[in-house]
Parts: sequence; C-alpha cells; structure tokens
Amino acid sequence: MARIRASVRRALEVLELFLDGTRSISVPEIVARLGLPRTTAHELVQTLLASGYLTQVEDQSYRFTLGFRVFELGSAYAGQFDLAAEGQKVALKVSKTCDETVQMAIRDGTEAVFIAKVDSARTVRLVSAVGSRLPAHCTAVGKMLLSVLSDEELLALYPDAERLPGMTVNSITSLKRLRYELAEIRKHGLAYDDCESNADVRCVAAPIYNHNGKMVAAMSISVPIMRMSASRQEELAALVRRGAEDLSRRLGYGMSKLDPHWAEF
Repeated sequence: MARIRASVRRALEVLELFLDGTRSISVPEIVARLGLPRTTAHELVQTLLASGYLTQVEDQSYRFTLGFRVFELGSAYAGQFDLAAEGQKVALKVSKTCDETVQMAIRDGTEAVFIAKVDSARTVRLVSAVGSRLPAHCTAVGKMLLSVLSDEELLALYPDAERLPGMTVNSITSLKRLRYELAEIRKHGLAYDDCESNADVRCVAAPIYNHNGKMVAAMSISVPIMRMSASRQEELAALVRRGAEDLSRRLGYGMSKLDPHWAEF
C-alpha cells in the first residue's frame, strides 16, 4: 500500500476548507474545523503562504485566502480536460449501474449534438451515434441545455414561434409550450423526453456545469417504454443526476452546489 504523508494530507485539508464557499480563514478557524494543534495549523499556513497556495487578506494579515498557485493549477487542469472523453467515462459508469443507454450532448444553435454514448447491453437498444444531431426541443438533453436561455434568446433561436419542427406526435411544436416546459426544468433541475424524439423511448437528463457555473453539456439515460415505469423513472432520474454531478465536479464545479451524497455513486 502506498504511504500517505500526514503533513501533505493536512495541507490539502486546509485548502479544501474553501470548497464550501469560504472566502477567507484564520488559524483559529483551521484549528477548530480540522481539530489540529495550533502550532501545526500555523506551520501549514506558513508553508502554503510561502508556496503561493494561500495569500494574506489585505488589511487583515491574520486571515488567509486562496493564492495564485491554486488558480494556475486549476487552469492547467482545465486546459487538459477533454469533456467528451471524461463524459464517456462517466457515461460508462452510469450505464453499468442501470444497464441502459447513456448519452451526453452539447448544444449548437437549435440542435443537440451527441458527444458521448454508451449503449445498453440489452437486446433492445437505441439507434444513435456520437456526432449525430437532433432538434434540441425534442430531446431531454436539448431541453435541459435550452433551459438556461432567456425568452429573448429563445425567440431569436425560434423566430417562427408557432411552427417548431416535430419528430413524433408527442414533440413540442410551439414556443409557448416549450417555454412552459423549460420553466418546469429550471424548477426541478431535470428534463424529460416523453417519446418526443422516438415514439418508443423515454429519457431523463441532468445538467453538467463547468468551474464557472456555466451549463456546458447535459447527460441522459434513455429507456424503451417497455422498460419504463414511474418507479424506474424516479430511480434513473436520481442516477443521471449523480452522474452529471460527478462530471461537473471533475470540471471544477463548486462542491457546495452539488448533492452532498455524490460520492455514493
């Protein structure tokens, strides 16, 4: 088993105190929150200050905030992060849990573009592929991505508000109905496709955020209607939310904004 350095672990724990939104911290607060001896906490702070991972708050030399080295590390991580590749890893984990098809998409104008996909191992599968496009308003992932837009932005995307193209008899075909559904999505944090892009399939999608809190993608679980029930839908909704939160965390999205039980996934 690899040897864990207690001093390194404690230094990281000091930095992790900022994950809950804390803006600055003092040595007594570190002592209280981590249960460390005051001398140890002081030495850790001095080491992190000397390395640029902490900096003193102007006019409050006894308080400390994150330093420039943390930003540099975060930027380096963001620069090497491959959204599609990481999304594929998470999608595989989600699919293994539920044995259903899991997809991830980004938005390009009025279309949802699928950038990651893991098929179900079951006999009945969905016919889709990475790189394929569907009308965003007909899909769970697309509607989730549209939900961040203002009414003005939606109208600019869909100038012919009463004639949105449909894919099935269940598809949304007017901007008025789309606006209503997007409001529900914002309220609940989940989007659904009730046989709107495929007459035989239902989907549930959750949002993926980056380190700036911007929604950059959405992840969905798709299930043939023969395998979907109210209880199954609730189960899959919770699962896709955890998967999306897992990927959001990898993108640097604030832990305080996520489900505190994400690690159970």
